[in-house]
Amino acid sequence: MLRASLAAVFAVFALGPAQAGPVSHFTLPNGLEAVVIEDHRAPVVVQMVWYKAGSADEQRGKSGIAHYLEHLMFKGTDTMAAGELSKTVAANGGSDNAFTSYDYTAYHQRIAADRLELVMRMEADRMRHLKISPDDWRTERQVILEERSQRIDSDPGAQFTEQARAAQFLNSPYGTPVIGWRQEMESLTREDALAWYHRYYAPNNAVLVVAGDVTPDQVQALAEKYYGPLDPSPDIPPRIRAQEPPQLAARRLEFHDDRVAQPYLIRTWLAPERNPGDQKQAAALTLLAAILGGNAQTSVLPRKLVFDRGDAIYVSAGYDGMSIDRTTFGISMMPAPDVSLPEAEKALDEALAEFLKEGVDPAQFERIRAQIRAGQIYEKDNTQGLAQRYGEALASGFTIDDVQAWPDVLMSVTEADVMAAAKAVLVPAASVTGYVAKGTPEAPAAQETAQ
Repeated sequence: MLRASLAAVFAVFALGPAQAGPVSHFTLPNGLEAVVIEDHRAPVVVQMVWYKAGSADEQRGKSGIAHYLEHLMFKGTDTMAAGELSKTVAANGGSDNAFTSYDYTAYHQRIAADRLELVMRMEADRMRHLKISPDDWRTERQVILEERSQRIDSDPGAQFTEQARAAQFLNSPYGTPVIGWRQEMESLTREDALAWYHRYYAPNNAVLVVAGDVTPDQVQALAEKYYGPLDPSPDIPPRIRAQEPPQLAARRLEFHDDRVAQPYLIRTWLAPERNPGDQKQAAALTLLAAILGGNAQTSVLPRKLVFDRGDAIYVSAGYDGMSIDRTTFGISMMPAPDVSLPEAEKALDEALAEFLKEGVDPAQFERIRAQIRAGQIYEKDNTQGLAQRYGEALASGFTIDDVQAWPDVLMSVTEADVMAAAKAVLVPAASVTGYVAKGTPEAPAAQETAQ
């Protein structure tokens, strides 16, 4: 085994007065990257382990395997019984959970600072020593199928979102739901889960983030003790995914369900992602989302469509550039009771055309910048949020320098940058527009059996 105590001195360095306190970074000889965020205001610590593997890394036909393994990670090891990790954390007054996204899978605990060694020992144990019994995999597969029934199949909004993403991403794995397509989930096996685990769960494919009442030396010593002896994997594949071809025509879909309480429309556009070392365009799109629909009272679209014209009762815009591959910029609109969805869409088109012609209001632009600055100050108080920000970034290929440069990049964006981003992204041919309304969906056409 590769032991940290036999390796060269770690590269440990302070990275400036980042958020709640100093941020430090080191890498173990086996490849585990670690970030320490000091916050001594309360005797609490958060440990997060992020794996650089999410649903977008799955093999075609095996959708849902990343999320499936996330569930199985709470089963036992040679030294822990199934469920013991969570029970131990709870018995010590803490909480734990996990989540899977397109680009990563993360596991986290929040517990008293003097229990950090306890949770680190258990988390390191399951990084390389997971045991999946013949009974566990069948039971947990049924659990994720029931989760899909509750979160997707019984929720018309979630069903529509799933269909809209599939329409937006024809080739990218971002068009496949993180939880998986049901027919593929039903065929997942223990061997599939173990193959995924052995392929991606290794110290050299993980990021450890520890935030709270700790010191870098303390975290480094514990990481060396528990994660340091774990063998790295030499066979982690590069993150090369299928990419979207140029979108040459606008796409549309209509979704009807009797459970829809209020009709609404959503439009998304393919948009550039935030890239390591080059975050300016993503910053401009972040400000564009805030300007168009970040505030229900003062942003451009709510002001035009809700207060001035009365065509809508709600409008919002959103963009999240933290993505390895191309992402989306989106607008959602709920029309007023006497406005049809086509009428609402026409009003939205007119409002966007007016904005593209008139540009950004300078006073509003300064308001948005002030709000962003204030938000950055408030974020310093959220230790777990900071841990998530660093973990998500590093698991997505960014550096700590990228994370710490982001506020300055946001502040460097000009009105001209915002308008250039808007004109580049808000192109009709690159859009998907969806209507969601009450009604009975048409039954799928019966498939003919080949003779």
